[in-house]
Amino acid sequence: MQTEAVINHIVDWLKTYAENAKIGGFVIGISGGIDSAVTSTLCAKTGLKLLCVEMPIHQNPNQVTLAQNHIAWLKENYSNVSSLTTDLTPVFDQLVEAVPRVDNENDRMMALANTRARLRMTTLYYFAGLKNYLVAGTGNKVEDFGVGFYTKYGDGGVDISPIADLVKSEVYALAKGMGINQQIQNAAPTDGLWGDQRNDEDQIGASYPELEWAMSMSEQGKISTEFTGRKREVFEIYTKLNRVNQHKMTSIPVCVIPSELR
Repeated sequence: MQTEAVINHIVDWLKTYAENAKIGGFVIGISGGIDSAVTSTLCAKTGLKLLCVEMPIHQNPNQVTLAQNHIAWLKENYSNVSSLTTDLTPVFDQLVEAVPRVDNENDRMMALANTRARLRMTTLYYFAGLKNYLVAGTGNKVEDFGVGFYTKYGDGGVDISPIADLVKSEVYALAKGMGINQQIQNAAPTDGLWGDQRNDEDQIGASYPELEWAMSMSEQGKISTEFTGRKREVFEIYTKLNRVNQHKMTSIPVCVIPSELR
C-alpha cells in the first residue's frame, strides 16, 4: 500500500465532503484504540475544526490514559483540535437502575454493553448538532463489512466512514506513517464496552490478521471444507459472523406495498 498517498487521499476526501456539505468540522469519540487514533488524526489533517470527545463509562484506566495521551498529541501538532470529556457513567448507571431486572444478570450483559455504545453515539450527535459538525466513524473494513463487530446505532451510527475501506493491517500502516503513539499501536484492540480486560480477539475468537485472511478467502469464493485445522476454524468463525450480522451491513428492510393495494 502507498501509505502516504492513501493518507492524502482520505484527508482530501474528508475535506471535500465537509466543504460540499457546508459543515464546519468533525466530532469523534476517542477511545484510546488504533482506529479512533487514526481517524481523528486524518480529520485533524484536513485543517477543519475537530472536536475530540472522551466518554468514559466505568472505563479501564489504561484506555483512559491512552485516549488522553493521544488527544494531547493531537493538540500539540494540530491547532484546529479541541477536546472535552463527558462522563457518561452516571447516565449509564441510572439507565441500568431504570430498566427491569432479570433473573440472571449475565443474560443482559450484551444488551448493556451495546447500550454504552448507543449512549456515546447520542452524545456525539448532541455536540455535532450544536456545532454543525459531522460525526466521523472509526470502523475498519473487517469490522464493518467482514464480521460486523460493532454496535448497530452505536459506534455504527455515524455520518462518514473514512477508514471503512481499510483492513486492520492497513490502519496500522497509516498509524505508523502518521507517527501515532507507539503505545496505541502496541495495545491489543478492544471495544472497551465491558469494563474489564477482554479484547476483540477474546470476543471474536480470532485475531485481525486471521480475519483478514478469512475475508480474502471468502471474497475468492472459498468454502470451509477447503481448509483444515486452525484455518478451517477461523474461516468458519468469519463466515458465521458475516452471516448473522448481515442486518448491520445492508439497508433496513422496507415493506414495499404493491401498487394494486394503494
